[in-house]
Amino acid sequence: MSHETPARSLTTAYAEAAATAGYAPSVHNTQPWSWRVLPDTLELRVAPERRLAATDPEGRLLALSCGAALHHARVALTAEGWAPAVEHLPDPTDPELLARITGTRRTEPEPEAMRLVQCMQVRHTDRRPVSEEQVPTAAIGEITRAANTAGGRMQLLDRDQVLELAAAASHAEAVEAEDPQVREELAYWTSRADSGLGLPPEVLPEQAPQTTVPARDFGRAGTLPIGPGHDRAAVYALLYGDEDEPDSWLRAGEALSAAWLAATRLGVSVVPLSGVVEVAGTRQTLRQLLAGMGFPYLVLRLGLADPAHAGPPHTPRLPTAQVVDTSAVGGRP
Repeated sequence: MSHETPARSLTTAYAEAAATAGYAPSVHNTQPWSWRVLPDTLELRVAPERRLAATDPEGRLLALSCGAALHHARVALTAEGWAPAVEHLPDPTDPELLARITGTRRTEPEPEAMRLVQCMQVRHTDRRPVSEEQVPTAAIGEITRAANTAGGRMQLLDRDQVLELAAAASHAEAVEAEDPQVREELAYWTSRADSGLGLPPEVLPEQAPQTTVPARDFGRAGTLPIGPGHDRAAVYALLYGDEDEPDSWLRAGEALSAAWLAATRLGVSVVPLSGVVEVAGTRQTLRQLLAGMGFPYLVLRLGLADPAHAGPPHTPRLPTAQVVDTSAVGGRP
């Protein structure tokens, strides 16, 4: 029989959930989050040293990344039999405090949450062109519902809109290629894999794939074979919301996590395309695709990976001790 006190048991759960959140996706694998475990609270904070000052000066992609980690932590707690309550941006005087998980109570573990935790451990970004097999309509519907249920909104793009997206992505790439600070930042985050951060060569294409919607040019060739595929069978979607504010970006990150985990469970590959939202002009183009009724946060490419070739490895992760602070509970929960 366990002799843990309820408080000790909860802090253990918080620390383990924060560690599990390290599997979350983040822009350029910057992992821009920091967790602080308190006796009855888990705080999600910005890691300022891992901001993208040139690429993401407003913090839109930072908040999306941290929102994905927040959702991962919530799911991990639910899988262990806890019912977490979340306060988003709880302190206006402390902008680096993004969310607080508190009021957590015991409940029954949820089998679906357990499956999603398993999906966290295998989820990855496969930048190869997708296969020629169409994604089942039912799977697209389930992924969309997952995003909507988690507080985001997804709109699928039709053929004409995909062509507009392709033109916008090309323009955004040209704009960023002329920005020395963006190029320098990208070079930094594609040469950091030995630190547990960034994008190693193994996850970057060895050459630009011949696709309708251009992929990001990372400024250096990777070692990932792209094969002969195209994106003809891909489905493109916009993740968006009603406001263009930090709280909306954070919640959209939770929706991104929910959609991506659902896709992983269904065997659907997801690639986020952020370049087109990093440039103000092309972000406005995406807003026009929404008929001006929302604000775009991210483009998602959905497809089925080529089963005949091995996909890329997982990107590295920082050690838990570098992102989870348990000093307020004695260093160990």
